[in-house]
Amino acid sequence: MNMEILKAMELTKIYKGGVKALDNVSFDFYGQGVFTILGRNGAGKTTFLRIIGTQLLPSKGKAYVLGYDVVKESKNVRKNITVMPQEGSTLPPLTPWDHVYYTLRIRGFSKEEARENALEALSALELLEYKDVHADQLSGGLRQRTLVAMAMATKSKLLLLDEPTLGLDPLSRRNIWKVIREYCKKYGSIILTTHYLDEAEILSDDIVILNNGKVIAKGSVEQLKSEVREKVKVEVYNGFTEEELRSYGRIVVVGDRKRVLTDEKSAQELVKISIKRGVRVQTSPITLDDVFVDLAAEGE
Repeated sequence: MNMEILKAMELTKIYKGGVKALDNVSFDFYGQGVFTILGRNGAGKTTFLRIIGTQLLPSKGKAYVLGYDVVKESKNVRKNITVMPQEGSTLPPLTPWDHVYYTLRIRGFSKEEARENALEALSALELLEYKDVHADQLSGGLRQRTLVAMAMATKSKLLLLDEPTLGLDPLSRRNIWKVIREYCKKYGSIILTTHYLDEAEILSDDIVILNNGKVIAKGSVEQLKSEVREKVKVEVYNGFTEEELRSYGRIVVVGDRKRVLTDEKSAQELVKISIKRGVRVQTSPITLDDVFVDLAAEGE
């Protein structure tokens, strides 16, 4: 049987003033891999991470990490996890080497282990050529990668990564995806939050979606896709009235274009007509992005 990585039972957090950030949240996650928490701004993602990371006490309910109660057995939780908070930052006088190496020394690694793990993490995050550059001379992307390296170097059983690729360029994001996959193969599991739906679709073994502090969906990417009845989307940029497009399926307005969620036959018909009219058109299977928009809209 797969090990229980995370279990939340009616977890609730009410801040001063009566703001309810989490509302009876219950779910679990088994096995080694990537568990992703999705949600709009203010959905409760960071509050949830802070509770399971033992940084914040719940108002009600229980949570277990690696089998340990996050309130009653917080020391055992902390020994087995590493947290990369969204608000984390580097220290200007220190280099990437300093950040990673001394993080490991503080956590009790020997000098030899700390050197070995630091070199491995900095190499994986493509930071070796910058390892002796002071943080205040690094770009924002390099500083963000340094924070990820600090977490990865610990080789903890569980990493809590709150938007680890925020602000990174596409190539750096993909490198971190590779590092995350390798980490899960070798060392443990990762609980991830992200606003990049392509990232969540590529990395996640299991996903929970929060909206207004409540769980509105949970499952694998394919299970969540099955929640949306339409399986194909067609995006058109002009040339059609909304009434025309509604005859083909459901319409979702995305910026300067309209997205029609429909079936394969209707999608083919709409694409043919679009080409005849000289209208710019794109079609593809639905993605996690479509699922998220659909479910979040329902949760309003």
